[in-house]
Amino acid sequence: MFRFKTDQKTFEIGGVSVGGQPGALPTVLIGSMFYDRHRIVTDDRKGIFDRAAAETLLNRQAELGEITGNPALIDIVGSTPGAIVAYIDFVAGMTDRPFLIDSPGADVKIAAIEHAKEIGLEKRIVYNSVSMETKENEFEALKKNGIEAAILLSYTREIMKSRAREEIVEKLAPQLENAGVAKILVDTYVMDVPSLTPASKAAMEIKSHTGLPCGSAAHNAISTWRGLKNMLGKGAVKSADLIANLMPVLFGADFMLYGPVEDCEYVFPAVFTVDTTYRYAARMKETVEV
Repeated sequence: MFRFKTDQKTFEIGGVSVGGQPGALPTVLIGSMFYDRHRIVTDDRKGIFDRAAAETLLNRQAELGEITGNPALIDIVGSTPGAIVAYIDFVAGMTDRPFLIDSPGADVKIAAIEHAKEIGLEKRIVYNSVSMETKENEFEALKKNGIEAAILLSYTREIMKSRAREEIVEKLAPQLENAGVAKILVDTYVMDVPSLTPASKAAMEIKSHTGLPCGSAAHNAISTWRGLKNMLGKGAVKSADLIANLMPVLFGADFMLYGPVEDCEYVFPAVFTVDTTYRYAARMKETVEV
């Protein structure tokens, strides 16, 4: 286990703390809901969904979070402004935890934060995400609506270079700060299995140089691997997905977008195991400085 020489930043967002040295805080685990083709959604344009099923999923993730101590958050994915507003109202009514708002469309995310501001939830929002492709209207909306926390996605075409990801952070972090976003969480961008290693290495380097909390959506490595199921069978997908999600945590990641919320059943126990051994190692000072 390792310890960073650089002081590590810890951010409090809606009552949840994220960041710090490995072993200092439990890894924040974020499951996605209402995503494309999510079985609980019946009309993704209008935001109509099976509320009983959604409640069951939220409650189960929250239960596992209580047992393990890993903060359990939701990444709300919407395809239209109307849909994401409906999802926000539901999730905000079910939990007092912060939540992420997420969409391929900037107009949808802007509508989400405007709604959050209108009903007094702006301090519980984590904007997911800002990248080099983000336009000025999004930065303006973040500032106007008082959003303090956002994911900085270090998207780069140079996916096999960890340094390329850090360069994105160096360029985008000042823009976010100018927009009033003081709580920056860095997603080190996993696209496929080969990119898992440079993304995990980038998290170590960014934490070492800036102290910013880092994590990723490492499950992307497996969701984009189309031939895995045919090669090794259906059971192999979950095994591979689990190790993909664990890899950044082993490298000191502070948060994890682990994929569909249904996967909480195997992700929470696995990450809890890593967090537990890291916590004891930190207490015993069984660490290497990096």
